[in-house]
Amino acid sequence: MKNIFWGFVLSVIATLQAQAQTNVPISKNLEIVGISSNVLMHVSYMQTQSFGKVPCNGLIYITGKEAVFMDTPHDNKLSKQLLDWFAITYPGVAIKGVIIEHFHADCLGGLKEFHNRGIKSYANTRTIALAEKNGFTVPFNGFGDELKMKFGGKRIFSRYFGEAHTSDNIVTWLPDEGLLFGGCMIKAAGGGKGNLDDANVKEWSNTVSKIKAEFGDRAKIVVPGHGDVGGAELLDYTIDMFSGN
Repeated sequence: MKNIFWGFVLSVIATLQAQAQTNVPISKNLEIVGISSNVLMHVSYMQTQSFGKVPCNGLIYITGKEAVFMDTPHDNKLSKQLLDWFAITYPGVAIKGVIIEHFHADCLGGLKEFHNRGIKSYANTRTIALAEKNGFTVPFNGFGDELKMKFGGKRIFSRYFGEAHTSDNIVTWLPDEGLLFGGCMIKAAGGGKGNLDDANVKEWSNTVSKIKAEFGDRAKIVVPGHGDVGGAELLDYTIDMFSGN
């Protein structure tokens, strides 16, 4: 029965790789969404007291025989499901790292499972300090305001622009894809302000304005931390939401 199930998943993945926005369920609380032929979005569903069941977005960037993840699911059980699925679906692709966007559970709650499998983790030094302070699994490799890496010949830039959703939130830019992963700092169209427990609402618009100045004319795809993928209009939507605070 298990072989039949994975055979079905593999057949669906062939279609997913050719078509964007195709959903593949992995479990009740985890699914894959195709963004492009090289980028998949992993969506884990986290139950919260304030907002109900919330979809939490992360990315998988596949570059030839290598892949890098951006954020983990919110717990280790879902990370195990995700990594097991990836190993079966992409048996020849090595996971070279995971980049953590900020210190909340919806970004690194499942990091221990990545570490158990020997996958390198990267985060801003602010994120490392906050993860340690709040009792989360701590990413191994820290960087200052910018991280530049190359996987499978493709460039990846992660950069800190300032405080917004949290004091440590970063964005990741995939130039060959024209894709900006904004994480929880960027709001989906029609979305609300979300969790403000660790936010700097006074700086939020200023920070996103800096991001817009850097990537706004190049970002064909913008991925928020929660909700549907959009374009550069999500930057304006977020700026307007927090302007005047």
